Amino acid sequence: MKATLFTAILAAALAAGQAPDNTKTNQRDRADGAVTADQQKANKTDTDVAKKIRQSVTSDKTLSTYAHNVKIVAQDGRVTLRGPVRTQAEKDEIQQKAAAIAGAANVTNEIEIVPEKK
Repeated sequence: MKATLFTAILAAALAAGQAPDNTKTNQRDRADGAVTADQQKANKTDTDVAKKIRQSVTSDKTLSTYAHNVKIVAQDGRVTLRGPVRTQAEKDEIQQKAAAIAGAANVTNEIEIVPEKK
């Protein structure tokens, strides 16, 4: 059922002339050495750090939906932030939130700025 719903949504988006936004990003995530969410360990420390950062980001209603959906991957106390946001201010705000929780030296910010298409 989920696959059918996804296919219907994708078909509707393509018919409307809107290609999926994240195709190139997903291809990049397949590169050797790319940090992805499936690499996060299930230990309590990393899970708690990622959870606290996610809560801080999603509770900030001034951020866009893109910003609320950035990837937050914690590995051995180090945090990698990835994905698109709309502005430099959003990128900076997420970086600050992560640094406040994990420590500035433990945050790698790979967030990209993707302005709205007009």
